[in-house]
Amino acid sequence: MTVNEQLAQASGTFRLGGDLTIHRLGFGTMQLVEPGVWGGARDPKEAVRVLRRAVDLGITFLDTADSYGPFTAELLVREALHPYPPGVVIGTKAGFVRPGPGEWVPLGRPEYLRQQVELSLRNLALDRIDLFQLHRVDPRVPLAEQIGALAELRAEGKIRHIGLSQVSAATLAEAGRTAPIVAVQNRYSLADRADDDVLAYAEAHDLAFIPWTPLAKGSLARPGGALARMADERGASTSQLALAWLLRRSPVMLPIPGTSSVAHLEENTAAATLDLSDAEYQELASAA
Repeated sequence: MTVNEQLAQASGTFRLGGDLTIHRLGFGTMQLVEPGVWGGARDPKEAVRVLRRAVDLGITFLDTADSYGPFTAELLVREALHPYPPGVVIGTKAGFVRPGPGEWVPLGRPEYLRQQVELSLRNLALDRIDLFQLHRVDPRVPLAEQIGALAELRAEGKIRHIGLSQVSAATLAEAGRTAPIVAVQNRYSLADRADDDVLAYAEAHDLAFIPWTPLAKGSLARPGGALARMADERGASTSQLALAWLLRRSPVMLPIPGTSSVAHLEENTAAATLDLSDAEYQELASAA
């Protein structure tokens, strides 16, 4: 595989917010951080190599968050890619505080969200964040106040587009009454389709649906399982087929598989070139 093989192009494109054209297969940065998503990079030099290789492979959408480290992943993105190549879109998130490894506590007070946006702008060396997502809705703060804070930052030119993470379709609709919402990031995979209704809402309103844990495969990847058997037949990995299934599932689907290894990144990105037949797609959908 050479650096000129823009494999992610084969995933197709999506116009985020109607004005940012990105390749549908992106990259998530959480796995670059030490276990518990706490502390520094697992391997700082490899992390930089992974991020640069992702762009070489045609990936134009990078997903990160202030809570990964905290801030470790954002700083790695800056180190590896700033000044950012043309066409690269960075999405980040805020709405969690991190008391320690593996601990995630929602915090959506407007003053806190404003502070975190300012810190992300600094850490990413950006004048404006293309996609800023509310990482979790804080149940102690009215949703209109949380989205309203981001809407004010959008009006100030510090955020281009607003998204939410791990919410219902009803919450998306409610948020949209305060500010335009262009993306939703929920847990979704071949093995976990509990949020099909949120995906349907995203399709109906032309929102990007960004699945986290997109490589979850459950029992399908066990020996004899539908995914494992098809992988043997196709000469592909089960992860590649799981990603290919997601890309086929919906034109608004933007998978963001993450890894701390260049080899694994290359394997995942090659999934964009896999075309599932109608029969293969339906077999996997029915087997899950």
